[in-house]
Order: sequence, then structure tokens, then C-alpha cells
Amino acid sequence: MPRLYETEGTRLEDKTIHQHYFIGGSDWYMAEYDPNDRLFFGYAVLNNDYQNSEWGYSSLDELADINVHGIEVDRDLHWESKWFGNVGVGRGAIIKAWPGASREIRSLG
Repeated sequence: MPRLYETEGTRLEDKTIHQHYFIGGSDWYMAEYDPNDRLFFGYAVLNNDYQNSEWGYSSLDELADINVHGIEVDRDLHWESKWFGNVGVGRGAIIKAWPGASREIRSLG
């Protein structure tokens, strides 16, 4: 997986998603990672809320700390890296860039 900012020049919809984490109706699709800070950059969908899903940073340690009545966030061990446009999240929803970004993109999923 590329380190943080290595794919900064790549359009959001063209980024490769290397890992997928999930719990219930929440999914995190990871495109970059900093092993020193244990921080990902990727796309998050929380509680099946596609209208408010967005690109941003997620801490591996914070994901590991999530526990809902004994259920924890899992990494999708069968995930194969794929272009974000082929992930299929947010069909018809607007995919927002991180806060402060100057543009939005439409989902290609």
C-alpha cells in the first residue's frame, strides 16, 4: 500500500483501494497508509449513510478500539486491491473529498 501522500496527485476516483475494514453498516476503504503514525487515508461510509460518506484519515488504533457489544471492526481478508470506481460504494451519492477540498466527485460505482 502506498504511504500517505504518495498518490496525492491521483484523482480520488482513480485511487486504488488496498484494504477494506468493516463492522455492521460501516465500511472503511483504505488507499494509503503511514506505518509510523498507523494512519490511513481512505473512504469511509458510516452506518450506511452514503450521502455523508467521505474521504479522510482513519487511525488503525482507533479502528481497533471499536467494540460494539463484543463485535469488533474486521479487516476483509478476501479483499483484492481495486480501483475506487470499481468498489461500488455510494451508488448515485455524491462522494465528498476531505474537509476543505475544493471539489466533489460523483460516484462511479
